[in-house]
Amino acid sequence: MKLSTREIILCGLFAALISVFAQISIPLPFTTVPLTLQIFGIAITGLILGYKCGFIATLIYLILGGIGIPVFAQFSGGVGVLFGPTGGFLLGYPLMAFIIGYIKEKFNSHILTAISMVVGLAIVYAFGTIMFSFVTGNTVMQSLFYCVVPFVLVDLLKLVLADIIGETVCKRVFSSLKFN
Repeated sequence: MKLSTREIILCGLFAALISVFAQISIPLPFTTVPLTLQIFGIAITGLILGYKCGFIATLIYLILGGIGIPVFAQFSGGVGVLFGPTGGFLLGYPLMAFIIGYIKEKFNSHILTAISMVVGLAIVYAFGTIMFSFVTGNTVMQSLFYCVVPFVLVDLLKLVLADIIGETVCKRVFSSLKFN
């Protein structure tokens, strides 16, 4: 897979944007999973960059955090975060960006893109719940109540906002750019 200079720059830029969105973080007293804007950042990345560059941008983000650069929520980083209680959510991000970008590029249907955003979020929730359950020893049902239930409405709102902003950016800024 060969990337153009523009695509490489955009992948790095969006990895940095996801890092910034991760720092907008509110710790919650009842769970180790903070409320962040990462889901918003991942959705925007997939919508604007498409499946190839969206996937790569989120991988760059994970690699930066994995090697210890504090790009994850609450300025954390390291392999311990990737394989800790919230690591499953992080590991699901590239797949979410890929799904959103792929559906957006291949079908260019607003309804299918919206569905892909919800499917991507569900995949992130599944990865996150399984990892949280495994690491903490909680049941899957307990983990759902700690990690998913409190966030569903807010995350759906983030997806709506990402859709609105992503469509606007695509139409106004990136309409002349091709990511092939």
